[in-house]
Amino acid sequence: MSGEHVSDRWAEWRRQISLDDYRARWERMQAEGQATHGEADFIEGLHPRSVLDAGCGMGRVAIELHRRGIEVEGADLDLDLLDHARGDAPHLVWHHADLATLQANRRYHVVVMPGNVMIFCRVEDRGPIVANLAEHLDDDGLLVAGFSLEGRTDALTLAEYDLYCHAAGLELVERFATWDRDPYTGQDYAVSVHRRQR
Repeated sequence: MSGEHVSDRWAEWRRQISLDDYRARWERMQAEGQATHGEADFIEGLHPRSVLDAGCGMGRVAIELHRRGIEVEGADLDLDLLDHARGDAPHLVWHHADLATLQANRRYHVVVMPGNVMIFCRVEDRGPIVANLAEHLDDDGLLVAGFSLEGRTDALTLAEYDLYCHAAGLELVERFATWDRDPYTGQDYAVSVHRRQR
């Protein structure tokens, strides 16, 4: 079954959705004039020299960042989604890799996980993913992650995520409730920005 190599949670999502329908939904929203690039707006506001879109999926965010003149690469473990990204932007660098073991042989100013990556990966890989992505940061680099805060037994809490970041040598800089930078006051979604501890 598609997605089982990523995680049981991801395989569950893949069973429930058609990738063509998923892609068409974003295209329809954009055609209707709805805001579909909040993540790219947020990342652009960090004035990044370079970006790794970690868990890039079909490449929606990475392709938009490139359109804005930002150097960006993408990485994902699900080859089906990555094939869409490669088809839409063959000129970009796309890594087919597990984020827990990715070796991009370079560092980035910003590493971002915009698509609920941390709740769709294997639970046991959460810490290794944060640690490995931290190793891909420039000395002044930022790790940015947005994910839902759920009531599931395997839910990832902000306290747990912050512990993973602390173990990887990162400290919290800012936290928001949305990609539009709404203040975080306990909502069920959070966007966290971490940097190397000083």
